Amino acid sequence: MENSIKPRLALAKKIRRGFYIVGGGIGALLLGLYGFVGVRLAIANHTTPTPEAIMLLGGGKGREQFTVEFAKAHPSLDILASGVRFPDGLEVFRDAGIPENRLYSNIYAVDTVGNFAITVEELQKRKVHHVYLITSDYHMSRAVAVATIILGSRGIAFTPVSIATNETPETWSWLRIARDTSRSIFWIFTGRTGANFTIHLKLKR
Repeated sequence: MENSIKPRLALAKKIRRGFYIVGGGIGALLLGLYGFVGVRLAIANHTTPTPEAIMLLGGGKGREQFTVEFAKAHPSLDILASGVRFPDGLEVFRDAGIPENRLYSNIYAVDTVGNFAITVEELQKRKVHHVYLITSDYHMSRAVAVATIILGSRGIAFTPVSIATNETPETWSWLRIARDTSRSIFWIFTGRTGANFTIHLKLKR
């Protein structure tokens, strides 16, 4: 009996040790990543303390109209709008007289992580190192979590601009933040956002 128990105990110890090693490795990797991102954000904020462009996360009521007024108050800044309603969202800018050469729009992103993953490439092309980040108040916490990782990893700082709404806070917001944070880290290492997986989960519910 004892002879059969000992191998099992030894195996359990090896498995437990393996989990500790893997967990420690992942923890060290995440600490290193956040340290790297933190340094890049600090440098961007120091070298470019004033935002150079406006980044809008579309999808919420009134976000486009708020951004129009904000853009009029900052006429020297281009607007990068991601996930805006098509065509209605873009028509808000045209009807307000915003020149087309001030507006870059991405209608392909399907969620918050996609908004940043697609737009960050355009920001880098334009050599933008600091943006005003506009979204609704109930969405800002998740947007900041994703921006910290995706924009921060590319050395782009951001200044949040919340739109006050009467909307209730996102349900299970901490879970959404954890999910999108994980997907943002996944994007850094793979270039993929995991959007298909998220859509699949939503369809199954």
